[in-house]
Amino acid sequence: MHLTTRAGNRPTELDAFDQALAQALSIDGRAPFSRLAEVLEVSDQTVVRRYHRLRGSGLLRIVGLPVGGRVGLFESWVRVQCAPDAAVAVAEALARRPDIAWVTLNSGGTEIHCMTRARTREDRDALLLEKLPRTRRVTAISAHTVLRKYIGGPGVWAALRGLRPDQIEALRLPPLAPEYKEARYTLDEAELALLAVLRRDGRAGYPELARASGLSESTARRRLERLRERGAVYFDVEVIPEHLGYEADASLLLTVPPARLAEVGAALGSHPEVPFAAAITGAANLLAVVVCRDTDALYTYLTERIGAVPGIGQVEVIPNLRTLKRAGMLVEDGRLVDPPPAP
Repeated sequence: MHLTTRAGNRPTELDAFDQALAQALSIDGRAPFSRLAEVLEVSDQTVVRRYHRLRGSGLLRIVGLPVGGRVGLFESWVRVQCAPDAAVAVAEALARRPDIAWVTLNSGGTEIHCMTRARTREDRDALLLEKLPRTRRVTAISAHTVLRKYIGGPGVWAALRGLRPDQIEALRLPPLAPEYKEARYTLDEAELALLAVLRRDGRAGYPELARASGLSESTARRRLERLRERGAVYFDVEVIPEHLGYEADASLLLTVPPARLAEVGAALGSHPEVPFAAAITGAANLLAVVVCRDTDALYTYLTERIGAVPGIGQVEVIPNLRTLKRAGMLVEDGRLVDPPPAP
C-alpha cells in the first residue's frame, strides 16, 4: 500500500488505487471481492490484500447503518457548550454512546457538535432534557431536528474519485422500487442484531450475522437483502478526510428562505467539498459539513462556491478542531477503530 507519510510516519494520503477501491466500495459496500477485482481490472488477491491492509490499519472502514428516516430513528444535530477544561471529557463520553453517530470538538475547544440517532422519542428526550443538562460543566445546549438529508447516508460523496463512468455503472445498485420510496420499515429484534454487527463491520460474513441474530445463514442473507431492497439500510465507506489530502473542515450553518431550501440543499449536496448536508430546525435551517485541502481552499469555497449559490442569506462558519467519532466509528490518532459495545 503506497502512502504519503509525514513526521511520526503517520500516513496522510491514500494512493490512486486506494481511492478507486474506496469509491467502488462507496457504491456497493458488500460487492464480492471478485466483482470489485473485475471492475478495477486487477486480481482478486490484489483487492483482498489492499482492503485488509486498509481496514487493518484503520484507514478505511465499511459500516452498515440504518436509514434513519426510513426506520423511524429520531436524528438531531446538537451543539453543546462547555467550560474549556471540560469539553474534551464531555466529548469523549458522548463518543462512547451507541446512540450518537458523530462527535466533533469545535470553535476554540469549548463547543461540541454531535449527531444523535435515538430509537425512540423517549430515548432522545432523556439525553437532551435530562442527561446532558445535568452534566457537570455543560453551560448550554441547542438541539436541531434533522428534517431532510441532501448528502450523507445512502448518497456517494463526490470527493471519492478514481473510477471511470463505465466502472461506476457496473457497480451501481438498482434504484429503490417506487413502492418503497416513502414507506416506513419497522426493524425487528433479529434485524437490530444484524445491524449491531454491521455497524462495526459492514462486510461481516453471513455466518457471523447468523450467530448474532439467531437466524440461519440463508435467512440472515434474505433479511439483509430485504433491508437493502426496501432502503432500510445502507453501507457507508468511512475514510478520514486527512488521508485523502483534506486538512481543513468546518460546519456551516446557513439561513435559506423555505421556498429555496430544497434547491440550495441539493446544490450543496452536489459539491465535492460537502460530505454531509441537511435541512434542520432552527433559525439557521441548513447544515453542511465542508472539507477542503487547506484554509485557503476553504476560503475559496466560501467566496466562490457558496457565494455563487442563489438563495443563501447568513452563513456561520464553525471550524472543526478534532473529530472523535465518525459514522459510529471512534477516531484515535488518525485511525478508525471499533466503537464501544452497546450496554
